[in-house]
Amino acid sequence: MKYSVENFVYGAIDGAVTTFAIVTGVVGASLSPSIIIILGFANLLADGFSMAIGNYLAVKTQNEFIQKERKREEWEIDNRIEEEKQEIREIYSKKGFKDELLDEIVRIITSRRKVWVDTMMREELGLIEGKHSPIASAGNTFVGFNAIGIIPLIPFIAVYLSGSSIAISNALFYSVLATASSFFLIGGIRGRVVRKPMIISGLNTLLIGGIAAVVSYLVGYALSAVIG
Repeated sequence: MKYSVENFVYGAIDGAVTTFAIVTGVVGASLSPSIIIILGFANLLADGFSMAIGNYLAVKTQNEFIQKERKREEWEIDNRIEEEKQEIREIYSKKGFKDELLDEIVRIITSRRKVWVDTMMREELGLIEGKHSPIASAGNTFVGFNAIGIIPLIPFIAVYLSGSSIAISNALFYSVLATASSFFLIGGIRGRVVRKPMIISGLNTLLIGGIAAVVSYLVGYALSAVIG
């Protein structure tokens, strides 16, 4: 399976945010570590699979649409040659080319069918054929979701397995530290992928995750007070 940073980051951010929101919501409701673990893993498997399937269908649909448009352009080049040549001329005329240079550009592009089709796809339709397969995109999303999404659960898993008497608030403290670090790291990686300052992107992701966690904690706390 081909590795994709973009899809890994996409899954990782959502995995960290949703799992930590569940953790804080359950803690806010004053429930036991075992409940946190059960709901956390249910989220990892169910939401991770759901995101992977969603990404698979999105990439597959996009690829199929691009292939459909490519076949249409191929038909037009084969059956409406002069009109398609004129479209190439207009495209490069708008870019500032003219006279003999424009004629030469049109001649070179239209002399090779694949180059001609590729140019029409990119310049006329704004479409670039996908570099990732649907299966690879889905797999990377699922791996990213689970690899980072499990981080908020690790302190509670340790407490549960060891039978430690450590207070759940202490486990939450370590979960906060670990999750905050993962938020910042993934945000930084995202910043690098989209070519934005890594620190700013990391802080933005940390802020988003923090807001989700606070809201979830308050909801859990309020529901516990009302229902309990």
